[in-house]
Formats: sequence, C-alpha cells, structure tokens
Amino acid sequence: MRKRVLGATFVAAGLVFQALPASADKLDDVLSRLEAIEKNNAKLANENAALKVRLNKVETSKPKSTVVVEPASTAPPVSAAVRAVVAMPTPPRSLTSPEIDANGHGFLEHKKGNPLTFYTPGGEITGYGNIDVSVDDTTKAFGGNINNNPAFTGGSEPFPTGNFGWLPAISSNSSYLGVRGFQNLPNFPANFVYQLEVGFEVSAVPGLKQTNSQISDNVNGSLFNRNTYIGFASPEFGALKIGKTTAPYENSTGGFNPFAGQIGDMRVIMGNTGGDNRVEFATRLEHSIWYESPTIGGFQFNALFSPGQNRSQISDNIASGSSDCTGGNDPTSGGLFPNGCNDGAFSNAVSTNLSYTNGPFYATVAYERHFAVNRQSDISGIYGVGTSGQTTFTLVNCAPGTSGCFPNATQLAAFNADVADEDAFKVAALYTFPTKTTVGGIFEMMHRYVSPLISFQNERQRNGTWLFATQELTPQDSISVGWAHAFAAVGDPGQHNSGTTSTPVPGTTTNCTNPDGFTNCGLFTIQNDNSADMVTSTYKHKFGTNLTWYTAIAATMNGPNAHYDLGAGGHGVTTDCHSAFGASGGLVSQPHCWVGPTLAGVSTGLQWRF
Repeated sequence: MRKRVLGATFVAAGLVFQALPASADKLDDVLSRLEAIEKNNAKLANENAALKVRLNKVETSKPKSTVVVEPASTAPPVSAAVRAVVAMPTPPRSLTSPEIDANGHGFLEHKKGNPLTFYTPGGEITGYGNIDVSVDDTTKAFGGNINNNPAFTGGSEPFPTGNFGWLPAISSNSSYLGVRGFQNLPNFPANFVYQLEVGFEVSAVPGLKQTNSQISDNVNGSLFNRNTYIGFASPEFGALKIGKTTAPYENSTGGFNPFAGQIGDMRVIMGNTGGDNRVEFATRLEHSIWYESPTIGGFQFNALFSPGQNRSQISDNIASGSSDCTGGNDPTSGGLFPNGCNDGAFSNAVSTNLSYTNGPFYATVAYERHFAVNRQSDISGIYGVGTSGQTTFTLVNCAPGTSGCFPNATQLAAFNADVADEDAFKVAALYTFPTKTTVGGIFEMMHRYVSPLISFQNERQRNGTWLFATQELTPQDSISVGWAHAFAAVGDPGQHNSGTTSTPVPGTTTNCTNPDGFTNCGLFTIQNDNSADMVTSTYKHKFGTNLTWYTAIAATMNGPNAHYDLGAGGHGVTTDCHSAFGASGGLVSQPHCWVGPTLAGVSTGLQWRF
C-alpha cells in the first residue's frame, strides 16, 4: 500500500510539472487539478491508516515513519509563489501503540457482555457494588410491655430505661463499592490480581461506629475498609492473595444465607458465640495471607493465616498497623475495666474450608481458630474490680488484698485464666431440586479452651444449627424461610437481670464472716439457660438483573438468660438487649443488657447490585 501511495504521488507531481503552462491565466485550472489530486491522496492515506489499525492487532512493533523524497524535477524553474501552491502535504501518521495493545484492545475499551468491565493494557478492570436501604420497624418486647413484667427487674435499673417497644428506622445495609481486575505478566504462569473495596452509608453520616454499649475506631466509608487485596492467580495453580478479607470459614456458607444484610440474617446466631452484635466467626481478618485452590474433580479448598501483630502476649494491645482491637472495639469500649483490648481481642488466626460441588449439590466443612482471645473484662466485671486509671499490668502485679486490686489469689487466678483460644467447626450441605427449590442446613460447634476454674462463665462454648429453604415462584419472584437455634452454653458471665444459681462464684463465699479473706460474699454463678431461636422469612421481587425489592419478617426468642439480637452480621441498624441507660459508648458507659426478651421486626427495602 505504501508503494502505491508513493507511486501515485510521483505520477501526480510529474503530471503537474509537465502540464504547468507559462501563462498565469491557466493557474485556476492547475489549482483545480491539484485539489482533486489531494482528495485522492487523502483517501489513500485513510486506507493506509485503517490497514495499520488492523495490522497492529497482530503486531506489537511500532511502524517506522515514511519519509517522502521528491525526485529531482526536469521541469523549468517556477516562482516561489507557485511552489507554495503546488507543494504536496505529508500524509497523516496512522494510529500506533500504546492506544492499541497486543490483543487489539484500546485502553479502557468497554468489554462486551459486562457493563462495568473495561480493558487495560494486558488485562481487565471491573467495577461492582451493592446499595441496600430498608425501612424497618422493630421491638425488644414482642408480646407485651416489658416495663410491666415482674420478671424483668434488676438492681440500679428496675425496669428498662427508654423505649423497649416498636421503633421505626431507616437502615443502610452492607452497602459497598469496589473495583477488581487482573494484569497479564509476560513469561509468568499467573496473572497479577487486585481488588479495592469500600463500604459506605446511604442513610447515615459516616463516622466512628458507636452505640450506648460499644465504640469502634473504624470508619465506614474510609478507603479501603472492606475486602481489599493484591496477589497472583491462574486457573491451573489457584490464587495466592494478601490483604484483608472475610475468612474461608464465613465465605464457605455464604450461599446458605438468602437473608444476608436483613434483620433475620443467619449470623444473628450462626458464628456468634455470645449473642452480641459482633459475629466472632464472621469477622473480617486484617493483615492476612490466603490461598484459593483450583477446583479439581468438584473439590476446592481455601486456607488463610492472619498474624496477630500484637506485642502483648495476652492480646490486650491494638495490633500493629490497626486502628481497633482485633475482632472489633476500641480499648475504652463499653466502660470495661481495666482499659485495654480485653473484650474478645485475639492474636493469630487461621481459617480453612474444603468444599465439594456436583451440579445442584454443594457441601463443605470449615474450621477457624483464634489464638489467645482476651476476655478478662468479663472476670473483672463479675468481681467488680478495676478502675479507669488502671492497666492490666498494674492490676495483675499488685498484691491480692491491696486496695484497688483483687482481694484474693483465687480471683486473680480467674482473671489471668480468661485468655484462651477459641475455635469453630461446621459442616453444611445444600441441594437445588428441579422444581427450583433449594434447601440447606448447617451444624456448628464452637469451643473456648478455658480452665475449669472459670468454666462457670464460659458462654462462648456451644453448638448451633441452621435450616433454610428457598422457592423460586417465577423468574422474578422467590420466597425464603429460615430457622436458627443456639443450644445452651457451658456457662454465663451474667447480665443486668440474669437469674442466678445457688453456687458461689469462685473466690467468693456466702458466709460474710469467713476467716479466709474471701470477699464479694453473696455472688452466685449464673443459670446457663441461654438457648435461643431465630425464625425469619423474606419475599423478593426482581425488577431486572440488578434491582431487587424485598420484604422480611424475623423474630428472636431468647431463653431466660440469653441476649441474641436482630440484624447482626450486616444490617445497619441492629436491635439488641440494651436499654437507654448509660447511653455513652465509651469509657464512662454503663450499658445494661436485659436478657430473655423476644425481639421482632418487619423490614422492606431495595437492593441494587452491579
């Protein structure tokens, strides 16, 4: 093609010079002929550019520019003015790299079939997100006015302060935005992969997370506070990633939870050892490294390790590089003494699962362990020891019986013993029938490895079950039902109105005149009737591939000493056991948790996923 252009240029130039008349009155005719020649040359140049674009899809080298050299003319000399008129323009250069990569794609060229996937040089980048907002109405006293129930009495607050009845709310639920992508690496068997994800609030102003019983230094909306990583991945070898993520234990049963982010999320009970708003075995693990295997014969496994990065041997410091205690909470959260990460903070963590998929059948086993979990604030709370000016170090290194310290060695030993490993194990299976009916179930065991001395308060060791069913009614409509059950735990540390046994707490006595130095006479262990059930149902209607409207109902029926909530695991507004007493969430907080109520609620919302 280049030779054709040059040839045409030389021929055109020769014709012009040979036919150029001597008289000026022929100049208009010359200019007309030159204009026609230029139009023809422009057409040829456009064809040349189009051909170059096609060739660049298989060629990566940059083409050399063509220099046009005019041959020596034998025509008679002409004036400078005429030369300016007849000078031939240089053809435009064709498009070359880097606008077009080796695969023939332009930078950020849209990939067909996915509205938010774009090509990058040697890779792709995809945007995704979830926006979920609901209108709720929930109560902490379903079936009656708790303020008139003689069973709900306790100490400094005889009846719950504030509104324990129905309360409307607008909630932003697990809303997030993110980008993920990959980059091909020449002469390397895997791609570079990455993901950046941020959670945000739709209905509330972002800020530090705080309630009347909890404070956290995490900010919802800061970059990048959700699952974020870099790594390498290939279909043959799997993926190795580093960053922060929800662990394999939690991810392995994500498909069992059609209520995710709703008031009846299965994590109200599953993975939730104590029944609080935090779900211990569904937490996001920071500074982690994990491996995701390829699927071989239907089997696939994942394994994660998270170093604690904690200089303290009892995990009561904030992990290096983190803004919060590991597992959640600020060291001053909830008015607990002594100050420190002593309400569930842990050191190292491991998590793994093995799954098997065969058509409509899926099954998994999963395990997760948290090392050196510090719950010493439970013990100091039981004995009423500790002040805002004390640290754990000063409390454990002062002689028993000294003012402001534990009154005897038994209580100090109980305090020191409440740092122990915790783990969880579960098996799960689901099946989708030809009728588009999906059923599934989970059995879970959670264990805290504490000394028998303090087993009386071990609420973190129990079993749990989950059953659910989803029926697709039409391609746009479905209905789901679910039931979770928490079995009674080994023990209970007690809450504001917990029922007691006749067994004295170790280190105390019922005989207030005892000669052994035991104080806190009259302290008794707590009844461990802390089982609970949560039932829920949701109806969903799809307006398209991305937009879903849902309506959900749920109820948590707590045993006499249980305090499971509604909304744990992802719903923005949770309904828990706390009254409005001591409404500050920080160091001076005095939260009162009322055990035993039945919580219930209704919720309707819109979810846009892309």
